[in-house]
Amino acid sequence: MKTFDLSLYLVLDPDLCAGIGMIETARAAVAGGATMVQLRDKHAETAKIVETGRALKSALAGTGALLIINDDIDAALAIGADGLHIGQDDIDIRVARAMVGSDMIIGLSVETEALAAAIDPLLVDYAGAGPVFATPTKPDHKQPIGYQGLARLVVLAPVPTVAIGGLKAEHVSSVLETGARGLAVVSAICGMPDPYVAATAISSRIRRFER
Repeated sequence: MKTFDLSLYLVLDPDLCAGIGMIETARAAVAGGATMVQLRDKHAETAKIVETGRALKSALAGTGALLIINDDIDAALAIGADGLHIGQDDIDIRVARAMVGSDMIIGLSVETEALAAAIDPLLVDYAGAGPVFATPTKPDHKQPIGYQGLARLVVLAPVPTVAIGGLKAEHVSSVLETGARGLAVVSAICGMPDPYVAATAISSRIRRFER
């Protein structure tokens, strides 16, 4: 049985993190309460993702935070990452599971009720549901679903759900009230002057809600 904590899921963006760097951003965010870190760099070659991913794995060692690689199976395997996250337009989920084996966590993006309901829990470990709101960090995103849409996806998905899309600290309670297990954030931490403070602001609200 895989165990993982989706409560504060940081998605690293190389452009937003450029000032401090992805490694230091991740290190600070995890110290502030981030539980999972996804390396998402759509423009980097596999070799560069492996280089960054290995540095991230080293930085996160001993923290309990898990490292997820977006879309690049070869990089995820080379890094020895904890997980892989794929979108609907990426590799077929059955092929992905066959390639990474049974132990690696796989997350799948879902934007509609039909996609959420179609998830096979034997292949997928968690769903990334959204976008809840419009977000400039992913300009080609689908139509925002709002809290009501998120709640419907959470009910339909047979696996734990993490919400994504324009989310910030002030959205914590409304997101968790839908039954989602956590928030995936990009700009709410990446590119902030102090990622530790930004992560703490979100994680403290999550802890208050969970009480």
